[in-house]
Amino acid sequence: MILTILMSQESELITQEISFVELVAIAALVALVIRRVRLPYTVALVIAGLALSFFPDFLDFSFISSELILALLVPPLLFEATLQISWTALKKDLIPVLLLATAGSIIGTFIVGIIVLQVLDIPLATAIVFGALISATDPVAVIAFFRTLGVSKRLALLVEGESLFNDGVAVVIFNLALAAGASAAAQGGSAQFDLSRAALEFGQVALGGLGIGLVLGFMVSYFVLKNVDDHLIETATTVSLAFGSFVAAEQLGVSGILAVVAAGLMVGNIGLQGTSPTTKVTLSRFWEFMAFVVNSLVFLVIGLKIGENGLPSNFLLPTIVAVAAVLLSRAVTVYGLSWINNRLFPRNRISLPFRHVMYWGGLRGAISLALVLTLTGDVLGQDVVDLFRVMTFGVVLFTLLVQGTTIEKLIDRLKLARKPARILEQKRQQALLYAKWTGKRELARLYQEGILFRDTWEAMNAAYDDEIDELKSAHRDHLQTFPELEQELFMQARAEVLRAEQSALGDGLRRGMISDALYHELIRDSNNRATALELIRAHQGIVPRETEEDGGES
Repeated sequence: MILTILMSQESELITQEISFVELVAIAALVALVIRRVRLPYTVALVIAGLALSFFPDFLDFSFISSELILALLVPPLLFEATLQISWTALKKDLIPVLLLATAGSIIGTFIVGIIVLQVLDIPLATAIVFGALISATDPVAVIAFFRTLGVSKRLALLVEGESLFNDGVAVVIFNLALAAGASAAAQGGSAQFDLSRAALEFGQVALGGLGIGLVLGFMVSYFVLKNVDDHLIETATTVSLAFGSFVAAEQLGVSGILAVVAAGLMVGNIGLQGTSPTTKVTLSRFWEFMAFVVNSLVFLVIGLKIGENGLPSNFLLPTIVAVAAVLLSRAVTVYGLSWINNRLFPRNRISLPFRHVMYWGGLRGAISLALVLTLTGDVLGQDVVDLFRVMTFGVVLFTLLVQGTTIEKLIDRLKLARKPARILEQKRQQALLYAKWTGKRELARLYQEGILFRDTWEAMNAAYDDEIDELKSAHRDHLQTFPELEQELFMQARAEVLRAEQSALGDGLRRGMISDALYHELIRDSNNRATALELIRAHQGIVPRETEEDGGES
């Protein structure tokens, strides 16, 4: 009997492992395909997930649950994102970020809840449950989009910062509202939502999560990252911190998501300052890879889960109501709270173009999906749960497939991602030079293989030489006009050379030309030079930030 159980468990584990491998392989395939198709990677993954859901025999995704999304997929994404956020930059916009993350989430929750209340005629506390799970923008979705669009640093920080914090806020409000909703259902809908008690519990849960994250992040930063000079141990410790802070906070009844955010900020701004260049490089590459894999899985799972549950025949009206409620609440919070911020803190104003992007960039994704999947019929009633799922799936699909595919056009129309003309001209000249050199090499190959006659090759080669000389002369004149671009070009070339040297060292190690100890010694020296190069570039600010980063009128 025991042997049978063990064999069954082993078989199930192997099936899940195969499904995981297939998901990663599909994500890599999608990444390859969209290199030729102008479609956001995350949108393509959702579409792929929806398509896969129609072939349940091909891929077993029954093991994917809300607990897996929240506990295994979300923490590494949040941690990696916060590692990249500078506290110095965040501190300048901390007030509007926290205003949008806290007050914005609360206001948005009640606006959506009241609209749902009017349509569904359910208790207020139950309607607030849906408002909470759908009102917060999802950092997983937002960060994935903004990193590919090249928006200004301040705009990216405002959107990402709000998303990181209001994500945890929404989960806290959701849990409080769910408890109130369960109480209302148990009392036949007579229970009321106690706002003062909810505010107190909200403060305890949110501040408790932030406190645990800060303490654990401080311990890892000072006792490990600053005192242990071993990039493998230090990297493993950050992995433990990312998951451990979430688990510890949840076990203590506070916000695990806010704990991860606080821990990541602590490590990114304090811990990494005391580590060796080798550790910084290792951490950066590891977490970049981790974010890619987990981010891919998250959006595939979104498509799979929506496709698995399907949409009933009467989904249209509830979905329209939910989308309209979300868009209305987002407009009120973004434009209203930004106006308040501009009145109170005029030096830290948020421009109108920024507000447009912040409004349309309020995407929903993994968090909303995970929260709605935790709902059960014995708490709120199966009819309400089914309706909430339909509305959530509809909103998530709308924000990802409609807003996600049009936000780039909005940013371009508002000219918020436009690079200075001198940089665009330099890039154009470099691209033309590269293309001409490639054509010249291909011409030589055709001649050497006897496909072209000598006189034809000489004539075409001479034409290429003239064009290349003309482009080189124009490029040289452009760099003399803007000497900072020449310095940046030198820095880029130096970085490329260092990467080539590191690749050669790795090849030498594999061939047995150098020992493992010598390889680590040489690669450490190369990493030191690469880090010094990055510091020089950051210090000199070779490519200046846009002078009018707010993009116009207030």
